[in-house]
Amino acid sequence: MADMMEDDGFCFACGQNNPIGLKLKFVEIAGRYVAKCVMDKNYQSFNGVLHGGIITTLLDEAMGGYLFHLKQPAYTGKLEVRYRRPTPTGEQLTVSGWIAGRKRNVVEMRSEIALSDGTITAEATAKMVVMEKAEV
Repeated sequence: MADMMEDDGFCFACGQNNPIGLKLKFVEIAGRYVAKCVMDKNYQSFNGVLHGGIITTLLDEAMGGYLFHLKQPAYTGKLEVRYRRPTPTGEQLTVSGWIAGRKRNVVEMRSEIALSDGTITAEATAKMVVMEKAEV
């Protein structure tokens, strides 16, 4: 298996080389992994509303991507999403993820999607399992 820490740029969520990917660009700000993005109609479920699977992808990437950024590659062991209100297409979204706790190699994570006025449209919790060196 290829070295998982070697970024080939094809991650669906953040890969800049993936022609059909979301091309998210995250930065670390005060203990959070944050990206601003606008999702167009290509990712909607119905007119003007972002598809739930894409919402889940954004939330999962903010959590798992943050651990990869911290050089702690992990996979999602459990993910729970709460959709608070429809997430619109065509508007700026802020996606953020952060560490909520840790027990050995299991990291408890949280993430959210917010509109420009601060309204939270979706949030998630996850248990991410940090990989052993042999798994990487």
